[in-house]
Amino acid sequence: MNKKILFISGTRADFGKLKSLIKVVDELPDFDYEIFITGMHMLKKYGNTYLEIKKSGFTNYHKFINQHLNEPMDIILANTIQGLSRYINENKPDLIVIHGDRIEALAGAIVGSFNNILVAHIEGGEKSGTIDDSIRHSITKLSHIHLVCNSEAANRVIQLGEDKDSVFIIGSPDMDVMRSKSLPLIEDVKNYYDINFKNYHIVMFHPVTTEYEYFDQYATNLTKAILKSKENFIVIYPNNDLGSDRIFNAYETLKDRQNIILFPSLNFERFLTLLKNAKSIIGNSSAGIREAPFYGIPTINIGTRQNNRIPKLDSIINVGYEKKEILEAINLVSKNNLKFNPICCFGEGNSNILFKQILLNDKFWNTSPQKSFYDIK
Repeated sequence: MNKKILFISGTRADFGKLKSLIKVVDELPDFDYEIFITGMHMLKKYGNTYLEIKKSGFTNYHKFINQHLNEPMDIILANTIQGLSRYINENKPDLIVIHGDRIEALAGAIVGSFNNILVAHIEGGEKSGTIDDSIRHSITKLSHIHLVCNSEAANRVIQLGEDKDSVFIIGSPDMDVMRSKSLPLIEDVKNYYDINFKNYHIVMFHPVTTEYEYFDQYATNLTKAILKSKENFIVIYPNNDLGSDRIFNAYETLKDRQNIILFPSLNFERFLTLLKNAKSIIGNSSAGIREAPFYGIPTINIGTRQNNRIPKLDSIINVGYEKKEILEAINLVSKNNLKFNPICCFGEGNSNILFKQILLNDKFWNTSPQKSFYDIK
């Protein structure tokens, strides 16, 4: 009987990181994959990104709508738990693979642990800020296998009371894609998205749930800085956390501008090509902390969302939420055409190979679903 592995994907970002691992399972003769597609993938406002999964050639998937626009995060969690629980009771996977710190990953960890199904969590043990940290560490405590990016993350997972033998350093799977020599050419990407800019900045600004009451002003300050700078901008919609509606409202002022293009979402490989050719990435996305330094691209990191994740790198310019600070940083990057030496702290681009080795190890499949707390000695 083949081992059945269920991957849960709720966003454009996590699918980009899961893709190389799903391909590994698809190629192994004694394993079958399934993809539970939900979250932002299923929202028209974000571009129905479940289509990207279909275009990737994967055929074993189940689509589940877990939310309507602007539903509270706790309701979305409850919806996802209900839908996923019914799905796994019909399909009986041997392993659930989840990524990061999103609601869908938390639902996967809860459903898996409550049903004695092994849960493997990718990119646990990291620090960022706001509610994301609490979600990520909660997922760690519910998961049985920890596929982390580096030794620092491994140490934090162990510090949370996890068995060191359940922690595997595989790097960030998106490095498999980032190091690939098959990324599309910038000319092809620009033609695909009808981008006529020679030079441009990328903007990715997400809500911070603990600062909800201020986000009207924060988003307005960002858009005013963008409009004042006169540079070219590719603006990608925020995630669907509490406060995203306030960012969307502010983005109304950016529409129908010759130097600004707004996208609900971008294919991961095409996004990477745009990023490596950008003048900077602006906002508070983890892409500015992880992917941009890999390409030596400047990051203008706004506010508190990545507070605990920020490495001490010259390429990362930290600013507050004020229009003046943001504008000064944009001008600094633009006028000096800043570039930096590439730096990578999140793996060697061989996560898929390491993941395959783990799956083929019989000891892995003997992991007990009964969790224990391991004291640090």
